Amino acid sequence: MPLVKRCIEPRHLRAGRVTSELECVTNSTLAAIIKQLGGLSRHAEDIFGELFNEANSFYMRMNSLQERVDLLAVKVTQLDSTVEEVSLQDINMRKAFKSSTIQDQQVVSRNSILNPVMEMYHRCDKPPPLNILSPYRDDNKDGLKFYTDPSYFFNLWREKMIQATENKRKEKRRQKAGDKVSEFVWTCMCTCVNVCFMCICDESLLSISLQALCSFSPSYVYIYIYIYIYIYIY
Repeated sequence: MPLVKRCIEPRHLRAGRVTSELECVTNSTLAAIIKQLGGLSRHAEDIFGELFNEANSFYMRMNSLQERVDLLAVKVTQLDSTVEEVSLQDINMRKAFKSSTIQDQQVVSRNSILNPVMEMYHRCDKPPPLNILSPYRDDNKDGLKFYTDPSYFFNLWREKMIQATENKRKEKRRQKAGDKVSEFVWTCMCTCVNVCFMCICDESLLSISLQALCSFSPSYVYIYIYIYIYIYIY
């Protein structure tokens, strides 16, 4: 659905058949033309006002940028490559660079809405007074929010950001747990190999040691069996 930003009314200058053509021209057509010219002049004033504000903002930004460029040019010309301004020992003691440039925030907000859109917004019908039914709800929710909720998209974005942060935290925990398990498996394998080679001369002692190690964690039974077979076959 297209959003009409500026509309000039009436769109039709004359109606259908009238009894008196002269009366239609003098009353309806001329009045509609005057109304159109008034709306056109109002929109023209609004357009030129927006252009003036944007040009003024662009001019201020260009002046600020030019001042920064001039200051940087002076510093570059005064810089001497043979002189060490900051030693290697003191370079870590300096604070990190922090930009002082002010960035535009909340570009799309109630204060930045264009005048034609704001006028159209005020011409819209108000929502039904469903909030008067909120005291009778058992879940203590606002009844009007089931019809319209201006903060819906912000809350949806906030929930997605919280969920993304929680997923990253879980992924880090999973990686840490995997690293610990890998380290534990490697330790057990090294211990098993050492025990097997220490007990290779005594078959009964070797079997007892392997059974003890396998009973410690059933998931490593196959690893110990492979080591046992490798020792006695190869």
